[in-house]
Amino acid sequence: MLVAVGLCLGLTTVALAQRRGFQPAPDGAFENVPYDGRFTFARLRYTTGAGGYYYRGLPAWAHGYPKAENNLLQILDSITAVHPRVTDTVVVDLDDPELMKYPVAYMTEAGFWMMNDKEAAGLRAYFLKGGFVIFDDFRDDGGRVRGGGGWLNFESNMMRVLPGVKFFDLDASAPIFHCFFDIPELQIIPQFYDRGEPILRAVYQDNDPSKRIIAMINFNTDVSNFWEFSGEGLRPVPESNEAYKLGVNYIIYGLTH
Repeated sequence: MLVAVGLCLGLTTVALAQRRGFQPAPDGAFENVPYDGRFTFARLRYTTGAGGYYYRGLPAWAHGYPKAENNLLQILDSITAVHPRVTDTVVVDLDDPELMKYPVAYMTEAGFWMMNDKEAAGLRAYFLKGGFVIFDDFRDDGGRVRGGGGWLNFESNMMRVLPGVKFFDLDASAPIFHCFFDIPELQIIPQFYDRGEPILRAVYQDNDPSKRIIAMINFNTDVSNFWEFSGEGLRPVPESNEAYKLGVNYIIYGLTH
C-alpha cells in the first residue's frame, strides 16, 4: 500500500493543476457537480474572519482548494474500494440542505471560522443525521495574525453547534487510527511548519467515547498541507505518506460509522 501511495505522489499534483485552476475570489455563488451517489469530497465554506485572507488572497476556508482534496482522492481511489469522484469535489455552506448528501465533510482554518445561528443549526442537524467532519489546520499561534482565533474561536463555535460539547484528546489506541492503515503512534505524524506535537482531538456522539466520533480535530498541525504539496518535492515522500494515511483513515471511518 505504501508503495502505491508513493508512486501516486509525483503524478497527481501537476496533472490536476493543469486541469483545474482556482481564482482567489470564491466567496460568491459556487457551481457544484450534481450529486450522483458516489463518494464526493465536501469542503465546508464559512465567512472568513479578520486576517484569514493571508494565503494568496483566498478566504480561509479555501486554503489548499482544490489540490489538497484532489490529491487525497487519487490516493483513496488507488488503494481502497471506495472509488470516489476523483476530480470533482463540492463546496457546501453549513446551512445548505445539500450538505446532507455528503457523509464526510472537511473544514480548514477553523481559527478564522465565523458563523451565524442558521449555519450553527445546519451543522447541528448534519451531526445529528450521522455526518462526520474533519477539522484541520488551525492553532494557537502566539497572537500572530495567521493563527486567527485559534482554539477559543473553534470551541466557541462548536458550543453553539452542540451545546455542552466535550473534546477528547486521542492517543494511538483510538480505532480511527486503525480502521484502514495501522498508525501505531501519533508521533509519526509529520509537521509541515507547526511547532511542537500535533494534537488530535475528537467529539463523540452524545459526548460518549463508547459511541462514534462525529468530528475529528487536527489541532496545531496542517495535515492537508502535505496533501496539497505532495507532488512538488517540498517535503520527503515518507512524510506525505503518513499524512495521506491519516486522511484515508478519516474518510474510511466516517463512511463506516
